[in-house]
Amino acid sequence: MAEVSAKLVKELRDKTGAGMMDCKKALGETGGDATKAVEWLRQKGIASAEKKSGRIAAEGAVGSYIHTGARVGVLLELNCETDFVARGELFQGLLRDISMQVAACPNVEYVSTDQIPNEVVEKEKSIEMGRDDLSGKPDQMKVKIVEGRIAKRLKELALMEQPFIRDGSMSVAELVKQVAGQIGENIQVRRFTRYTLGEGIEIEKVDFATEVASMTAA
Repeated sequence: MAEVSAKLVKELRDKTGAGMMDCKKALGETGGDATKAVEWLRQKGIASAEKKSGRIAAEGAVGSYIHTGARVGVLLELNCETDFVARGELFQGLLRDISMQVAACPNVEYVSTDQIPNEVVEKEKSIEMGRDDLSGKPDQMKVKIVEGRIAKRLKELALMEQPFIRDGSMSVAELVKQVAGQIGENIQVRRFTRYTLGEGIEIEKVDFATEVASMTAA
């Protein structure tokens, strides 16, 4: 992917209304050609999706997915603007795909990085600052290293940052934007819950050697 300047990214953002990262990717994919980058964004449906992202999405559906073997289950709320779209094939397909994504990502806990509570961020910072490999390094260097590690860790916790399981070349956020562009409505993942069979249940561990010995003694 070609390197692109911040100036080109800003110009494309001003022209299309698409997000900074989407503009950077579009320019990278098209060798820095602004005209082709606009076409790339339109083909992906990203430009039109960004323009609709501020509109209220109060309709939608709650979908469920049970993984093979019935050991993992997911409930997920996906919102759109109209009930008509919510019943459509594209929307329902997206709902199922994202529900499957949650099932496949046991470490994901939040929809996006901006939903991660500040106390979680501070706790992660504290853990990273205390790592042995940072001892002896200048404070300024420590801060930069920790910032990079924290950014990576927060992305691991956020659903929208994950590579899409059916196409690793795009993230879940990009998938949502693409479908929103095709449908013509704002689409938002609101919340989800992942269930794992037996999670949280304390299982009594049996020491079979001791048990056999006690039975023999009896």
